[in-house]
Amino acid sequence: MGHRISHLKESIRHKAIELGAYRSGFALAQKVSGEAAALYRRWIDAGCHGEMAYCAKYLDERDDPRLLLDGARTVISCAFPYAARHPGPIASYAYGEDYHYWVKDRLKRLGQWVEENYGGSTRACVDTAPIRERYWAQQAGIGFVGVNNQLIIPGAGSRFFLGELLWTGAVDPDEPCTLTCGGCQACVRACPGSALDGFGGCDARRCVSYLTIEHRGPLPAGANLGGMLYGCDSCLDACPHCGQASRAISEEAISEISELLEVSKKADNSDIAHMTSSHYRKLVAHSAMRRVPLAQLLRNAEWINSQTESDTQ
Repeated sequence: MGHRISHLKESIRHKAIELGAYRSGFALAQKVSGEAAALYRRWIDAGCHGEMAYCAKYLDERDDPRLLLDGARTVISCAFPYAARHPGPIASYAYGEDYHYWVKDRLKRLGQWVEENYGGSTRACVDTAPIRERYWAQQAGIGFVGVNNQLIIPGAGSRFFLGELLWTGAVDPDEPCTLTCGGCQACVRACPGSALDGFGGCDARRCVSYLTIEHRGPLPAGANLGGMLYGCDSCLDACPHCGQASRAISEEAISEISELLEVSKKADNSDIAHMTSSHYRKLVAHSAMRRVPLAQLLRNAEWINSQTESDTQ
């Protein structure tokens, strides 16, 4: 029986890799630890989620993935790679196809294959579902959470999209990853908004990714966008775990959107300033950037330009 279960796990793992995952692992579907649940609630109570009201919803489901799929017994966590950022003010992950759809499609295909070959029911989850992705990736042995609050895969870094496949089938779980990043604090020093507390906590209200993507309306006085129009890679770029290893797997990454890349190379944001709404919608139609309207991107560009002018005076 043990040999059969081991073969089953490796077959599923192999299929996940075939579908584009760099690494996958298995965890027992159960409530998250009391410590993890309490930490998340303290983060919410402190208001560190800012305007992301969805973070404070479905707390029971975030604590227990079994509430997302009746009878779930296994969490299959998968990490899909993306390429390191080219020079420009747009975060690396946004150059590829919108990961919400790309990753979910791969997970659904994996789920269909699992059901056809091993029975049971599955549910594919990306970060649009209330599930603790980094927690489950760590429980499944894929990696550990660093001081920058990102999942770090040993020898490969953090440039990965995470997704989970809930399954009603049962297998022996993998051993959780118990490593730590080493705490060099390079990410803390590199964060433009000083959003990282140095102990693994992050105040989203100071995070450039949050400010450029999630925050609506005028930017808060004194906000430092670090020259970024959309998202931020500063803590990843500074992390010694995200060096050559991440670049070595970039050939497996989701394909880039070339025109978006060309626009992002214009440091003065001139193309964006003269862009029409229809052109912008076409440009980002297949990117995660479509969540941000052109008016907000222009807001970010104007803020960066005003900071630049202030610095040169």
